Amino acid sequence: RDAEGRKMSKSLGNGIDPLDVIEKYGTDALRFALSVGNSPGNDLRFSEEKVEAGRNFANKIWNAARFALMNFDREPDFSKVDRGRFTLEDKWILSRLNNLTAEVTANIDNFEFGIALQKVYEFIWDEFCDWYIEMVKPRLYDRESSGRLEAQYVLSHVLRTAMKLLHPFMP
Repeated sequence: RDAEGRKMSKSLGNGIDPLDVIEKYGTDALRFALSVGNSPGNDLRFSEEKVEAGRNFANKIWNAARFALMNFDREPDFSKVDRGRFTLEDKWILSRLNNLTAEVTANIDNFEFGIALQKVYEFIWDEFCDWYIEMVKPRLYDRESSGRLEAQYVLSHVLRTAMKLLHPFMP
């Protein structure tokens, strides 16, 4: 259905060409728009705003990954990570990631794909990017910080796991 709830058809002129949408916003943005908030048995309302949100989300992920890579040493040796030195924010984001993994797995098992994607989206955007990355910046910027390696490890682990959770929707 279109954004106003009308059935898409050639005669109404409200259909879309997926190739045009992909060229303008990207494939992952289109996948996002077709999945997020959708529930089984209901018609999907397609809007360009959803596709734009998907593009913005992909851009947010790109920036978070680029930030992480820019703040890693050439080849960080995570075997030297002391988990006893994790800070409160490290423990918080790891706890939220564990909860998210369990919830998304349950949603996917129950074929609730739109809900699963919405949860991953909210975690990456709100908790990981808007909170954790901002809290960890001082430890990453200070090359002499005693907790820098732990910050790099947690940043890497959370980003990798979040990408695995996102993979069924935006490979």
